[in-house]
Amino acid sequence: MLITRRNLLTGTGGLLLGSTALGSYAFAIEPGFMLDVTRYRVQPKNWPAGLDLKIAIIADIHACEPWMGPERIRKIAHVANAMKPDLIALLGDFNAGHRFVTAPVTPTQWAEALSVLKAPLGLHAVLGNHDWWHGVLPGMKADDGEGVRRGLKQLGAKLYENDAERFEKNGQPFWIVGLGDLLAYPVGRMKFRGVDDMEGALAAVDDDAPIVLLAHEPQAFRHVPKRVAVTLCGHTHGGQVNLPIAGPVIAERRFSTDLIYGHTIEDDRHLIISAGLGTSILPVRFMRPPEVVEVTISAPGAPTV
Repeated sequence: MLITRRNLLTGTGGLLLGSTALGSYAFAIEPGFMLDVTRYRVQPKNWPAGLDLKIAIIADIHACEPWMGPERIRKIAHVANAMKPDLIALLGDFNAGHRFVTAPVTPTQWAEALSVLKAPLGLHAVLGNHDWWHGVLPGMKADDGEGVRRGLKQLGAKLYENDAERFEKNGQPFWIVGLGDLLAYPVGRMKFRGVDDMEGALAAVDDDAPIVLLAHEPQAFRHVPKRVAVTLCGHTHGGQVNLPIAGPVIAERRFSTDLIYGHTIEDDRHLIISAGLGTSILPVRFMRPPEVVEVTISAPGAPTV
């Protein structure tokens, strides 16, 4: 079939219109308006019978206008509340991840928006790399996470920095352990010095109750001992741009790991990686909408309804 000038111009126009539409979707609609609720039910091998634990995950808010302003953050918090979780995990990167903003959102503002969060066993948080690297926006002076710490304190969230705390549900004990960030201090091109201490974090665990580990970066999972039943992470935004073939390859190169999104099981250890809410580098998402994650942990063979 010969391609006429008219056909070429028509096809080119359609391609341009399609590209414009896709660009608008990726830069505006998906990151700015969409929100998924993703549910996992995991049954670790050694999880005790009778302990059903529901956790809501809010990760990578990257608070900024117009993408993640206080009003939208508050609506997302209400979505998490509707899950009726036992506890809520806040998995780091509260600071914005790019400079394409109309206004900053301060820790005081996002903390007030998240103050509607409710769970009987509380709010539990770790810091992310952007909370260490810079202030409220990229380019602002870093404060080693102090601004975010103040926001979490205002919110009433328990912040874990290589420590642990024991909880009970219906008389059944379990531990929450949280790691310091793996990428806290850039020390060269794609090189970082972390403030994570897995051994120190686990040292406080003094009985055989099961452990849920909170860590911003999923790279931590490769060093998690079998003693830990479930690890919860964010950081990767699920790849952020999820193109066939190219998307996973780019994400794996960018994050230096093949652990990008979803539920992974290795050696009876479970990992959940949230796609998070905000964006970094550019305010774009494609085929990986912002999400709030619900994780229900139960014993093997427990009912799945």
